[in-house]
Formats: sequence, C-alpha cells, structure tokens
Amino acid sequence: MKSLFAAGLLTLASCESNLDTINENPNDQASIDPKNLLTYVEKYTFQVNGDNMYASRMMIGTDGENSYQYMKWNDTSFEVYTKGLLNTGKMMQEAEKRGNKNYLAIGKFLRAYHFFNISLKVGSAPYSEAAKGESGITQPKYDTQEAIMSGILSELKEANDLINTTDKIEGDIVYNGDALKWKKLINSFRLKILITLSKKTTVGSYNIAAEFASIAGSQSLMTSIADNGELKFADAADSRYTMFNNSGYGSSLYMADYFINIFKDRHDPRLFTFAAQTTGAKEAGKAITDYTGYNGGNPTSPYSDNAALITAKNISKVNDRFYKDPTNEPASVLSYSELEFILAEATARGWISGSAKTHYDNAIKASFNFYQTYVKNPGQYFSGFDVNQYLATPLVVYNDADPLQTQLEKIMTQKYMTMFHQAQWTSYFDYLRTGFPNYPLKAGVAAPFRFRYPQSEYNYNSNNLKAALTAQYGGNDNISSKPWWLQ
Repeated sequence: MKSLFAAGLLTLASCESNLDTINENPNDQASIDPKNLLTYVEKYTFQVNGDNMYASRMMIGTDGENSYQYMKWNDTSFEVYTKGLLNTGKMMQEAEKRGNKNYLAIGKFLRAYHFFNISLKVGSAPYSEAAKGESGITQPKYDTQEAIMSGILSELKEANDLINTTDKIEGDIVYNGDALKWKKLINSFRLKILITLSKKTTVGSYNIAAEFASIAGSQSLMTSIADNGELKFADAADSRYTMFNNSGYGSSLYMADYFINIFKDRHDPRLFTFAAQTTGAKEAGKAITDYTGYNGGNPTSPYSDNAALITAKNISKVNDRFYKDPTNEPASVLSYSELEFILAEATARGWISGSAKTHYDNAIKASFNFYQTYVKNPGQYFSGFDVNQYLATPLVVYNDADPLQTQLEKIMTQKYMTMFHQAQWTSYFDYLRTGFPNYPLKAGVAAPFRFRYPQSEYNYNSNNLKAALTAQYGGNDNISSKPWWLQ
C-alpha cells in the first residue's frame, strides 16, 4: 500500500499543467511499481460523467439552474494532466526500467484517451510538452488540435505494435491482464477517433477514411460485450459505482422527456432500467413495464416548471439503482455496442464495404445483451422481449438503401440510447458532429461547441494559452467558438 499511497501523492500538489511543484515533492518515492499506478489511473479514467447527462438531454435538475442543462457552461478543468497523465507517464517510465512493453502500450492508450477528450473540450492544448515538469518544462506549449489528433493516432498505432502476450500486466482492474483484450480496445479506439473526425478528410499525414478502412480490415477489434473497455465496480472502499449514495440522485434529479420519449415511442424496455415510474403511476398500481407510467421534464423549461411536475406526481426520477447499488453496471469508455455503431456509420459513409444494417443490428443486440447481463433482476424489465422483433419495428428498422442523412439519424439515435451513464461526453460530441439526435434547445440559446480554458492556465501558462487562442479563435475564449474538428 505504500507505493499506491505514493501514486496518490502525484495528484495532490497540482497547478494544473504547471507541474513543477509535483516534481519537487520530497515524499515521492523514486520508484513506484507500475501495477499500482495502472490501478490508480484506471480507477480515475473509467468513471461516469454526470454532467453530460444534462447536456445530452437525458436528465434534468429541479432544485436550481444547472449550467449543463441550460447550455451555459464556462471553464473546464485540466486536472487530468495531474491525476491522469502525470501518473500515466510515471507508469510508463517505471515500465521502461523493467522492460515491460505492455504497460507502455496501455500507457499510450491512456494518454490517447485523455488527450482526445481534452482536445474535444477546448481545441488546442498542451500535448507534446505536457506533464514534463521533471524535464524543466513548467509552461508547456499548446499543440494544435490537428497535431494532437494525429499524434494520438500514432501513439495508438505504436501501442498496437507493442502489446504482447509475454509481458505480465498486473494491477489491471479493466481486463485482468488480458493483453488481447487491450489490443482490441486500442484498435477500436483508433476507429472512434477517426469517425469523430468525419468532417475532415485528413488529419496530419493520415487520410481518415483510408486509415479507418485499413484498421477495420486488418486489426483485432472488439467482438462481444466481453471485450468492452469498462470498469466493473466492487462493494469496497474507493471501488463503488461512481454515483453510489449521490444525494442529488436521491432527491432532485429527474429524467428529461426528450430521452424518455425516444424509448416510449419505440416501446423499448431499456427505459425501465434507466427511469423510475412516476409517483402517480406507482400509486395507481401500474406495472413497471407500462410505458404510460413514465414521464420526463422539459430540459429547456425553467427548473421551477419541472419542479411543479413533482407536485403533480407526473415525472420520473432516475432509477434508484444508480445511487443505491454500490456495484451497479460497469462504466465504459468504449463498448462493443459503440464500436458496431461506429462501423455502421463508416459503412454508410462508404469508408468500408459491407452492410451498415448488419453493424447497426449487432450494436443494438449488444446493448440489450449488456443490460440483460448487468442489471439486477432483468426479467422484470425484459420478460417476453424479442430483440429481432424490435429491430423490425418502423422507428427502428434499418435500410441500407436510405439516403445518408436518414441512415445517420437512425444510427446516432440508437447510439445515443445506449449511452445513459456510459461513454462520458461521447453522445454530446456526436450531436455536435452530426446534428443527431436533434436535441431540443431553448430559443436563442445555441449548443456550445467547446469549454473555456481553466483559470489556472491564465494564471500559470498565459503566454502559451493566449497564443493558442489567437491562432484558433482570434483571441476569443468562449463556448461558441468552433474548434478545428467541427469546421
């Protein structure tokens, strides 16, 4: 436990991307076993992000104005540089000392994952000089978004080449040391990056469609939910479900009508795993599987209007399993279901050959398999349900001959339906990229394209930040500035 404590110390003395204080920490051990660092970073990385649930029109608040629900957010945080990337870098250093290529490969995946999300949130960011305080770089330069995306694609390519079945992977709470599953996640994530850049033709030296086809045609990819890049929770200290005992979930958080109605319109029983019946439905003795017993609040209405629905006993809370069950379902950063939706989209766009319908159907089946596997007592929700009949219903059935926009709407809507408490901000970024599903917005309030840079960067790295702002957005750091990936 001593070395794990030292790993935690790396997160305490932080000036966001200003990392010099950490490297002078007298309590930091000279050597930390990479297995302990891997456990620490996996726990940090594979968590649920509740803020996206508001922005993606899945949940609403009723006790005050939530900035994400009303699309009014401002700064993001760069804590990932210390809690995620610094610890990942240390793990990779220790792995090099031991000659273990698998920790290096996993480290490259973790770097790619975090830099991908940082850049999607803000645009340009410290990358090539980030987390290098030990080398004397305490004010890292900002790399362009294109350079970051190209760089992480190269890191993942290197990770795929490094991963092997010889070097042991200990401390792995995601795949329990299974190198092949890591290889599948690494390559599947390469496809996620490329499909996210669908508005672009090239990124760095990569032709996006050609690189996608090459990876999809020649590399190991996820083939079932057993390959999901996910964290399974345990009923033990620091290992419980992210939202366990969350007071807001037990009191003021309710379902958004936009999200609920998508399921009601399709008679999709996954709804019952996400939402609770309205109080009125419970008092009337309606069956859990009666779709009329579920209702949401309007995410664009004043929170006081939605609070009135509570008094009327006509609004569904979030299913209590999300805050009462310490283990609950695993949290994914990339699932087999999401991969199949990615392949469906790439097929619809003509990047790869085959049937988009096949991938789309596989994705939906995988999602139902996930919930039937991990939700407690699934029979109460899914008894009598036939997924093949569901796939043939008018609002769900897929036609490879439909126009691209029609195909994209089907894919993105169903993909969105799989992401309640999953995949962090993916559903919102997909919406920005494709326009689907068509989120309701309050008149005069546009969906933000990005977050503002954190105040700490203005305090400690202002010259590099201001240069990046000028190059990207004409010096304007606001949420309506459109980053490179969306242009």
